[in-house]
Amino acid sequence: MKKIYQILTLFLLGAGLVACESLKLGDAGLSKAPETSGATIDTLFASLKDADKVLATAYYYLPYGLVSSDDSKMGGDFLESITDHFISNKHSDDDGPNNLYYSGGLSATLTGSYQGGEAYRFGSEKDYHVIRYALLFLENADRIPDADPALLAQKKAEAKMCMAIAYAHMLRYVGGVPILDHAITMSDEMQFPRNTFAETVSYIVKLCDEAAPDLPWYVSANDDGRLTRAAALGLKLRILCFAASPTFNSDTKWHPQADEYTCYGNYDATRWQAAKAAADEFMRQQMANGHYALVQAVPDAVTGAVTPRAYRLAYRSGYFDRGSTECIISIRKSNSGSYHDKHIDVQDDYGSGGSLNWANRFPWADGTPFPEDFDWEHPDNWPEKPFFKRDPLGDLKVGSTLLMETRDPRLYENLCVPGDVWKNGVVGPTYDNAKSPNVQDGCTGFLMMKFVLQQEADRSNPPHWCMMRFAEVLLNCAEAYNEADGGPSDKAYTWVNAVRARVGLPGLPEGMTREEFRKAILLERDLEFGFEEVRWFDMVRWGLKEAFTTPLKKLIPHGNKQTNADDFTYTTGDAYPPRKWYNDFDTKWYLAPIPTVEINKGYGMTQNPGW
Repeated sequence: MKKIYQILTLFLLGAGLVACESLKLGDAGLSKAPETSGATIDTLFASLKDADKVLATAYYYLPYGLVSSDDSKMGGDFLESITDHFISNKHSDDDGPNNLYYSGGLSATLTGSYQGGEAYRFGSEKDYHVIRYALLFLENADRIPDADPALLAQKKAEAKMCMAIAYAHMLRYVGGVPILDHAITMSDEMQFPRNTFAETVSYIVKLCDEAAPDLPWYVSANDDGRLTRAAALGLKLRILCFAASPTFNSDTKWHPQADEYTCYGNYDATRWQAAKAAADEFMRQQMANGHYALVQAVPDAVTGAVTPRAYRLAYRSGYFDRGSTECIISIRKSNSGSYHDKHIDVQDDYGSGGSLNWANRFPWADGTPFPEDFDWEHPDNWPEKPFFKRDPLGDLKVGSTLLMETRDPRLYENLCVPGDVWKNGVVGPTYDNAKSPNVQDGCTGFLMMKFVLQQEADRSNPPHWCMMRFAEVLLNCAEAYNEADGGPSDKAYTWVNAVRARVGLPGLPEGMTREEFRKAILLERDLEFGFEEVRWFDMVRWGLKEAFTTPLKKLIPHGNKQTNADDFTYTTGDAYPPRKWYNDFDTKWYLAPIPTVEINKGYGMTQNPGW
């Protein structure tokens, strides 16, 4: 949405919102309630322009996936830090990954600085703020005089989609939640019983179905950021795939205490059929209306060849650029190019980094799997160097040497590998005697590259959180087809292969079984969506126990100040710190604990399994 933060600022200042209703649902109350702080419902809905400020506030509170000054989940750390992708060495008093997850210290009774270190703290997040403002808009929109009916219907649909995103966010972290049917006031009886997993899924789907017909398939640049029909159908597909996955859709409970609030309690194949129908629905609209597409690499103007760098920049545009043809749901908080800088500080100040386990899953540039038995101590024994080779046509220059990338281009955009340029044009401090003076103790050999973008100028554009990309829709469609049909169809292959082709990889081999194709899709998601808050939920919904229990490794590159990136030698080691669930895994980790203080309020929320 264009300049949404300015709209919000005008709203807060113009309405004089300084009071805050303190309601039972949530540590901080449901939200600031504009109708009790000087601005009346009549004035708030005196015109569509004024009412849009209420809707803009619902947009503003939508979940945001990157660390910033205003959005610092896990004590200012990454959700990726509790997956098999990344290891945090932050070790501050409020750091969630180290204090709560690696140590096993997460509980429902956290106090002090540990509160807020959770991946999700029910009652303290902003999801019910979103719902509150969206409901205020829906309940009062018809007061607006002389509003264009079609435009008003679109705004109402946007409010329903804000609610759907908020409920979907809660569902993936905690399961079923209380569903509100009106904007709560202090005069309400504070009883909000928890809805079941099935009811919450159905309600999200209902909101998406109700919103879709009144939304445009895509919006113009002036309205870029507003929710669309593609967002409604894409979110519906995501949630149906999530709910149909085996953790929640099985005759075997994912935890001994799992109940109707945290799963279906049985297996039903029609749930995958519903996901397939949602895939068909999205693709019918895409065929009819177009617009969405994976950003493609631009060939070199002189040679006509597509370089690894070009593939990488196309991939970058898909997740980073506002208004790209790949962006389905875009969340905006600020127009400042420095809004994401805080997530870079996690690595500037601490020896955090990506795991060798994840880096090893990225194939060679021709799609051949990277060998599990790669001899890191003697890399010259292999035909290709593990990251770069000397090539006069290469597009990376380190010192006086031109280098060519040897692996899947997505590796270099997700992780700063040894010898690559990291932020602000400086070679990343990933090896033991790097040029950079700030090599961090505990560095795993790989820094986070995504959203860093190598050069400060690359981060000058207004940032956003691309909550859903077209690439995810394609892979969700392929997954739904594979599971519903008992194996991959031509369509499913086409969708997965499109994601691979965008970075120069060949298509998947024909003749795969359902299990083989499922594994291939999960790997493609693993490589495509690093740091986009996808991997954790894939680990949960598919019950990927090995992703939790396999100890993470680090790479220790060795070089000297004159040595280029193709001349490193390497040793490997165990990534520090270890995680409690390596040897003591409990499926309770799949869903977040509900804070005891929230349950004790007595409005109807219950505890999750194992907590």
